[in-house]
Amino acid sequence: MQNSKDTFYITLRNRLGTVNPERTMTLRGVVRPGILVEEAESPVPQLPTDVFVLRWTKFAVDGQLPSILTNLTCEIHYATAGTQQNMGLDRGRALEEMDDELLRMLWPAYTPKMNYTQTPAAQMSTNVFWSQATFAPETTTRERVGRVATVEVFAFQEQGEQ
Repeated sequence: MQNSKDTFYITLRNRLGTVNPERTMTLRGVVRPGILVEEAESPVPQLPTDVFVLRWTKFAVDGQLPSILTNLTCEIHYATAGTQQNMGLDRGRALEEMDDELLRMLWPAYTPKMNYTQTPAAQMSTNVFWSQATFAPETTTRERVGRVATVEVFAFQEQGEQ
């Protein structure tokens, strides 16, 4: 299951670097693409703006197939306050830009499963694939507008995987 989660995250991170190389963040003194996995970071009272935050919420298994199929639900949270030069009055446009970036990052909806516990990462025998995103309505909290997109991520459990 962890290989599937890592593969999905790293695929989206790499695609974001292509879709919008300007969407970056500084985390622990390192500039990197503006996407992170909530469970792998320190807790914060409020999610950062202009960054995609992956939150794993559900896990299910289909054992009726010849191989075990795992189903992970990933919520992708993102919000923006717009730009300073426009005093935040462009936050609707900025959110729409993030919607478009996410759609482009999620296509194509599959990638080879990788094992990132070794260097270099090793390609495994199956793919990780996912559903189309379901976009929740826009929300407004003070100066921020945001959205949550939900994606179902699937992968077959391979021999030796935990």
